[in-house]
Amino acid sequence: MGSVETSSLMRDLLKQAGGVAVVDGGLATELERHGADLNDPLWSAKCILTSPHLIRTVHLDYLEAGADIIITASYQATIQGFEAKGFSTEESEDLLRKSVEIAREARDIYYDRCTEGSSGDSGNGRILKRRKILVAASVGSYGAYLADGSEYSGDYGEAMTLGTLKDFHRRRVRVLAEAGPDLLAFETVPNKLEAQAYAELLEEENMELPAWFSFNSKDGVNVVSGDSLLECAAIAESSKNVVAVGINCTPPRFIHGLLTSITKVATKPIIVYPNSGESYDADRKMWVQNTGVSDEDFVSYVNKWCEVGASLVGGCCRTTPQTIRAIYRTLPNRSTTPPEQ
Repeated sequence: MGSVETSSLMRDLLKQAGGVAVVDGGLATELERHGADLNDPLWSAKCILTSPHLIRTVHLDYLEAGADIIITASYQATIQGFEAKGFSTEESEDLLRKSVEIAREARDIYYDRCTEGSSGDSGNGRILKRRKILVAASVGSYGAYLADGSEYSGDYGEAMTLGTLKDFHRRRVRVLAEAGPDLLAFETVPNKLEAQAYAELLEEENMELPAWFSFNSKDGVNVVSGDSLLECAAIAESSKNVVAVGINCTPPRFIHGLLTSITKVATKPIIVYPNSGESYDADRKMWVQNTGVSDEDFVSYVNKWCEVGASLVGGCCRTTPQTIRAIYRTLPNRSTTPPEQ
């Protein structure tokens, strides 16, 4: 797949969606709501091993809420992380592949439900519309593997090098790509060094799979490390594999300003999937209750983001299928039935 075909994947999705595609929402909170215990360095990736059926259920919930893209449970899944828990390299790679398989299974089940059910919105609010659905294999940052909140600071220490980061991610990215997702989602990228590592890795590995880079910010101006968002976005813009660039896991109130910055350098589609606005306490490893915005407030931003340039919109931590359904319903172009694939 060359860069022309790579960009057509996103172009075709956006055309089908009427200009704005819907990304899914938070995974961990939903897994916990379904009974999973995520008190573990592997976080939601633990469920690949212990309760894949719950991951499948959450993927389906998001598809029935109108998501066009579902993101795999591999954000915190790394070969090094699994090996630290006693798994062999082979077992660790199998778990990475399984995260993609679970999402693909969910898509197949959803298509079956669309065939069985009536087209359009079913009576209980489930959206059963056969449409192009993409599976994005999540690649969390090096900071996510550390499980100490480093992806919210971007501080990897003076000794961290480009080569070390590439070596850390190389095999994992290759295994995920070979498992058959539609694209790779490099999420919560906290600094310029890691963005550069990803871009070089995709080039060095002759990766034929498209990717998106999404950064996070805690001040509404720069990425969390303090690096320039413009410089980070420019790295994504210059990579032929990257088909979208944007922001995730950032409070909704910051998105408008960040979008305005990204549009200065990005010609590619812009993706935004903020968190609920709640703050995360890295020391206590928990979200601070009641610091976020309601679904109504969250969704009130959506069309404004689209006006500024966002063409892929969803949610990150602490958002739910209800949030995603509300996004789907607030987009004027989604009120009609999309064409059959």
